[in-house]
Amino acid sequence: MALQMKAEAQYGDNIIKILKDNNGGDSEVTKSTITKILSQIKRFQESIRKNIEDNYVDFMPNQTTVDAFLDEGEQLVRESEYLLQTVSGEASEALRQANSELAACIDEFREMSLGLRVSYRILKVDELFQCIKDQQEYLVVLDLLGKLKSLISCDSGSDVDRVFQKCNCYNTIKVKYQIQANILQQDLQKRFEELVEFNEKPFSHSKCVTLRVSKDVNQLQDTVMALFQARYNPIKMCDFLLENCFEPIILKPVSLEYSEENPNHVQLTLSYSLKEMSKSLRPSYTKVFENIKFVLDCLANINVSVSSDQQVFSIIGDHIKQRLLNLLVDECLMHAIPKNMSEYEESTLVEDVIQFEHFLADVFLINAETERTLSDFAERFEAYFREEFNNKLLESAIDIMRKDLQDMALIAENNSAEEVSKNPFLFPCCMVSKSTLELIKLMERILRQSNETKDESLINVIGVILNSYLSEVPIIHEKLMESIPQQSALFYNNCQFLAHWVTTNSDKDIPTYPALVKTLHMTGSKYLNVQINYQQKIIMGILKEFDISNAHTVGTAPLKLLRQCLRQLDLLKNVWLNVLPDAMYNKTFCDILHDFCNEIIRRILAMEDISATVANELSELIADILEKVPTLFKSKHDVIHIKSWMKLKQLKMILNASLQEITEQWCEGAGILTANYKAEEIKHLIRALFQNTDRRAKALTKII
Repeated sequence: MALQMKAEAQYGDNIIKILKDNNGGDSEVTKSTITKILSQIKRFQESIRKNIEDNYVDFMPNQTTVDAFLDEGEQLVRESEYLLQTVSGEASEALRQANSELAACIDEFREMSLGLRVSYRILKVDELFQCIKDQQEYLVVLDLLGKLKSLISCDSGSDVDRVFQKCNCYNTIKVKYQIQANILQQDLQKRFEELVEFNEKPFSHSKCVTLRVSKDVNQLQDTVMALFQARYNPIKMCDFLLENCFEPIILKPVSLEYSEENPNHVQLTLSYSLKEMSKSLRPSYTKVFENIKFVLDCLANINVSVSSDQQVFSIIGDHIKQRLLNLLVDECLMHAIPKNMSEYEESTLVEDVIQFEHFLADVFLINAETERTLSDFAERFEAYFREEFNNKLLESAIDIMRKDLQDMALIAENNSAEEVSKNPFLFPCCMVSKSTLELIKLMERILRQSNETKDESLINVIGVILNSYLSEVPIIHEKLMESIPQQSALFYNNCQFLAHWVTTNSDKDIPTYPALVKTLHMTGSKYLNVQINYQQKIIMGILKEFDISNAHTVGTAPLKLLRQCLRQLDLLKNVWLNVLPDAMYNKTFCDILHDFCNEIIRRILAMEDISATVANELSELIADILEKVPTLFKSKHDVIHIKSWMKLKQLKMILNASLQEITEQWCEGAGILTANYKAEEIKHLIRALFQNTDRRAKALTKII
């Protein structure tokens, strides 16, 4: 039938050619042509009717396509229209009538052909449903469902799609398709779970996890491919692998058994404790890599290609890779960074990480071009090591700083005060904390390693350690430095010795060493001065009760208070004398004793009337001070550095002297008293000690 229609179409083209050649000149030719076209039109109409009856009445098998009928009808329309333009009126009327019938017939046929196409689609859908029902192979069923979906989707917006969607059966077909798709997915998932088993068995303090994968590779891979192409949601499987396998492998010591002995399946068993683990029990990174590989090897047969750009492992990786890699870096690799330089030089961590990353890329768990978590770790490994190493050094330094300051040692024993005063590069003999000597050993080791490795960044740690010393030690030993004078003295010595060490090693390029030296000096002095001020407050607090206002006698109370002050200073001497450098000890005690002596002088100078008895008693009080204060120094002669010492001695002399002796010692402003006393002070003492007589008045005139 199709060949016949093609031949008739070619014949129609020949008719038009004959008419063109004849150009309407021969009426017999035209008449014969019209007769043939009318005959073809009638035969075409009969063919259409039969085709419609076959498809819609008798439902007979019919191999003729609708498009063939439409092509023939369009050809007949072209021929008849051409004849209408070229023949006479009588012939034209006959053709017009035939052409009108033909056009109506074609319109009717177009409508019927649309119904035919819709019917054909419905029959095709039904045929596919039947095939699915009879088919046992999952991939074939998946392919049939894909064809069904393309028939049902109606995305093109054609007339056939619009009519098909309006059919009563359309919604039923959609529901039936969804049911078949769900049945397939359930069957696939059930079969998959039979071929790949994930089991966990928790106990009171531990858990056992088992992975069992079938060795029936063909059936397994067909099932997996069909399952994932059927849009299987792998989240449950991914979470199981991450939470029950990969996380414990990274975080805990695990017992892993991998077996291929069973002829039907490969099996991997993981056992681990559920208790909180100490970080010291973390598995090594090499063991972690090895165990992760075992898990992926066990699952290797499910890693099939499900599309042109996706493997099963790449789909699993999309769900877990970021969490897995972050966990691997943060909880495993960061803890595997070497702790010292020898470990660093021997470490193969970078090479191992890169190899493991290649393995993950080779099995498609990660995309090497876009996922750079492990590569970034490898690139930053040296920086991580430097940071870890520096932190370890700082931790060691802090541990040293926590040690008792009073555990001390004598240094620079052969450097006398005279030699130190002549040579500023010599450090004075004194006590420093043994912890400070340990700290210096640590910093000297850092300098050696920096020199050996040519790593200049190591030297920066020294600055960090010293700054930490200045900030941490006063906090760590705060209470003791406040309550025990020896602690602040040792801290002062420690700071000075560290500053001396930095200065000695200034050629080693210690960063900002001048500022470090200055800060060390200032901080040590600051805390020693706090203690000095505290001791001065103690002395001044005792002297608040020093009362010599009684005009008849001083009494015993002032002497007791003076002796209490001297005992306090003697206690301070015992904890400072052999700790501080001689020069610093002398300066410190001279400052404290100056304030002490000056206060005694001030109290006596404030008296308005001093009787001979009181003057004698005050002289004895001063004598007691003059006797005991020199014993507070290593060399008694060092008392001369107390600013108010000579003034106090002269006050004792004045209390026992006559008017003549005082005026002679003043010697009209040129005597020895003028070195420490003002004229008004001497006049006040004369008025307080001597009665108002002409002799006193004459003496006062000489004090100018």
